[in-house]
Amino acid sequence: MRDEYDAITAKGADVIAVGTGNPMYAKAFVADERIPFTVLIDEDGEAAKAAAVQGGAGAMLKLIAPGVLKAGARARKAGHKQGKTGARPMQLGATFVVKDNEVVYSHVDGDVGDHAPMTEVLAAL
Repeated sequence: MRDEYDAITAKGADVIAVGTGNPMYAKAFVADERIPFTVLIDEDGEAAKAAAVQGGAGAMLKLIAPGVLKAGARARKAGHKQGKTGARPMQLGATFVVKDNEVVYSHVDGDVGDHAPMTEVLAAL
C-alpha cells in the first residue's frame, strides 16, 4: 500500500492500516517503513474478529506451507525484512475497500504471504 499510496490518493481515496501491536510498535513501524498513512491498533483482536480475519492456531499451520517459505525467501532476497511482530503474530491480514459505508472489495489473506493484488484494489476505487 505504501508504494501505491500516491495512486490511491489520486483516486480520492485514503488508506488506514490496522495492526496488532501497541502504540510504541506502531510508531516505530511507521517511522522504519516510511508509512504515509494512518496506522491504528487492534490490541485485543476485536477488529480482526469483526472482519472474520483468521488468526491463532489455524493461521500458524499456514506459516510453514511451501508457498509461504518460497515467498519468504524471495522477500529476503529483495531486501525485505521481518520486523518485530505485534501482539498476535499469527494474525493474518486483509484488505477492504469501503465506499459510501459499503465494502466494495475485500481480500482476506490466505496465508502470511498472500496480499491483495494492487491492480484489484486500485480497480475497486
